[in-house]
Order: sequence, then structure tokens, then C-alpha cells
Amino acid sequence: MAADTRRPVLLVVDDEAQILSALRRALRREAYEIVTAETASAAFRILGERVVDGVMSDHKMPGMTGLQLLRRARELQPHAALLLITGWTEEIPREKLAEVGVSALIAKPWDDARLKATLRHCLAPTPVAQPSVSW
Repeated sequence: MAADTRRPVLLVVDDEAQILSALRRALRREAYEIVTAETASAAFRILGERVVDGVMSDHKMPGMTGLQLLRRARELQPHAALLLITGWTEEIPREKLAEVGVSALIAKPWDDARLKATLRHCLAPTPVAQPSVSW
């Protein structure tokens, strides 16, 4: 039987197109298929149409917070790793992150090397005993 050669799929949600573009550039050499959405409704449409391995969402967006989006993503795709990226890390109660099942909290502006390491850990094909939490 051949090994699974499918690239992990990462859905990135942010209401700012330039942030999505910057994240795509930062991750272009990584082994992920990057899918982007600028709205929660676009993200939910993607989550309803295809399997993703991870969802990385901005927190402050119009109409819905990143935690709310990730909570719904967990319902739609319970196996997916959940990551929250925000410039407002101090405003998010750690208990809420744990309650939703967020694997990592990534601060904006992000460090490319740290972001890549966090994604490699969170999207590893074999689950690890404890999540990598960048809190």
C-alpha cells in the first residue's frame, strides 16, 4: 500500500486580504495546500465542501470572532487542528481557548519561523500527546 502523499490542507481565515497574502507568502515553501477565506460564511462553505486538516482564523473580524468561527469549525470537522492568530492575544481568556479546543495562539505580527514550527506540530500526521500551545 502506498503512503499517503496528500498535502495537509490549511484553511486560513482573515478579513484582511493583505494578511491572507502575507501568510500565503510566508508558507509558500511549506508542504501545505493553503485555502483562504475573507469571511466566516466563505469559511463555512469551504468546510462544508472539503476536508481540511487545520483552520487558522483571525480573532477580530466583522460579524463573528475567531473563537466563534473555530467553535463552529470544530463541529463541522472535529479532526481539524484549530489555531487562532491575532494582534490581541492578551484579550482572549485562556480558558476559552481550551474550551474551544484551540491548539495554538499565534500573535500578530508573527515570526515566520515560529509560525512554521507551530503549524508543523499542529498539522503533524500523527497526533502528539499534548498540543503545542504558543500562549
